[in-house]
Amino acid sequence: MSSKSRMYRAYNTARRITFNDDSKFIIFSDCHRGDNSFADDFANNRNIYFHALQDYYKNGFTYCELGDGDELWENIFFKDIFEAHQNVFDLMKLFFNEGRLYRLMGNHDMVYRNKKYVEKNLFSYFDKITGKDAPLFPGIEFTEGLILSHQTTNQEIFMMHGHQADWMNYVGWKFNRFMVRVLWRQLQVFGISDPTIPAKNYKELIKVERRTKRWIVENKNLFTIIGHTHRPRFPEPGDIAFFNDGSCVHPRSITGMEIEKGEISLIKWHISTTEDGTLKVVRVLLEGPQKLIDYKTEA
Repeated sequence: MSSKSRMYRAYNTARRITFNDDSKFIIFSDCHRGDNSFADDFANNRNIYFHALQDYYKNGFTYCELGDGDELWENIFFKDIFEAHQNVFDLMKLFFNEGRLYRLMGNHDMVYRNKKYVEKNLFSYFDKITGKDAPLFPGIEFTEGLILSHQTTNQEIFMMHGHQADWMNYVGWKFNRFMVRVLWRQLQVFGISDPTIPAKNYKELIKVERRTKRWIVENKNLFTIIGHTHRPRFPEPGDIAFFNDGSCVHPRSITGMEIEKGEISLIKWHISTTEDGTLKVVRVLLEGPQKLIDYKTEA
């Protein structure tokens, strides 16, 4: 199956939800939540991420996570990730309980294609205080794609992880996972990067972006948001409508996309130092806001 066919399948099987100019969405991807060990890239930014997500929850945003939320290549058991970052999952549970959480699968959490795995590991967890199973995300479903359809303009915002344009990380993900577990995870402590990751392999990154852009153009410049490469992208109206929300494992910062009031913005959250030496987590606007309608093309 070609990358084009994989992207079409992600689009055709995507979950569809309607929205309007009063809707608010925060889009993150590539959190790579791990077990809080030396190899857990998320651990460096977990306080930033938690503060940002808490702010979005309080302000009524819907959370869309575009894959690679959980690092299930380096880690065999989801429970190790859950126990390392339970406060994060407790917060995500609040979104889920209010119907404000949508999660897609990426190459690092491709096991979520297996519904039995999801039911066994994510529907509930063992509460050590009560000694009983407690609900976590009961009934949660993972899809490859998510489509936001505007109630008034009928404009579609298509989201996928982006590994659909990357043969080795889609078709060959089990081999890559094996190599990460037996080799690259151990070498990471010495500063040797995993070459299978497009974010650390510029040639692969360019290939993924080129294939995705070609597919977008073939589909009448369909407004598309991905992650996977960890490289933020925010085009101008009239250009190819190819957006990338970046990742949550940048050095000392996380990036994402906000959709609010019919507009889209690329944002960053990081730790800033005030004049009196106080550390605080702050939001920085990187690009936008730009009206969604400015990217609409005739179907």
